[in-house]
Amino acid sequence: MFARITFYPSLFYNVMMEKITSRNWYDRIDENVILGALPFRSMAQELVRKENIKAVVSMNEDYELWAFSNNRARWAKHGVEFLQLETTDIFESPCQEKLWKGVNFMNRFLPPGERMALLPPADGPPAEPGTIYVHCKAGRTRSATLVGCYLIMKNGWSPEKAVEHMRECRPHILLRSKQWEALRLFHQTKCPPPNTPT
Repeated sequence: MFARITFYPSLFYNVMMEKITSRNWYDRIDENVILGALPFRSMAQELVRKENIKAVVSMNEDYELWAFSNNRARWAKHGVEFLQLETTDIFESPCQEKLWKGVNFMNRFLPPGERMALLPPADGPPAEPGTIYVHCKAGRTRSATLVGCYLIMKNGWSPEKAVEHMRECRPHILLRSKQWEALRLFHQTKCPPPNTPT
């Protein structure tokens, strides 16, 4: 309930911070992934054209999307695939199942030579390569947790290295103990040390 009550005031706060500080609404994390705040409907066409967005992963709950952002049907009109991994703001971190599903989905849009060999294999066939826009409300916590898992899996990085890289690209990300626990568990279970049976 608290997350619902604070959604609109905090969204307005994010808009103001983007206007009066050096914060960006979104930042490119690597050649394939953008980490950002809630993409407003008015931004969709420009994101597709300017950033070559082919897929969107939303960590938002339904109520966060209905007023200002696109759902699956609206993104489909722009030729963009959409995955929603509902996670409550403020109090929750995405569960391991959602993080794995998100990384699998993102993997489908990587260029053929960069796709990860995931076990089990990705859900769905490879898609046309392009940029994946990963977001929550502010692009700081829920979505940063998923992008951190993507970096861990794709680059073989530690959680610390993944977060360090994200902070270089998007300094205002904010991970608390639950998000750090999720990143470390993902690293431990999905990236075993070399020569360790899986």
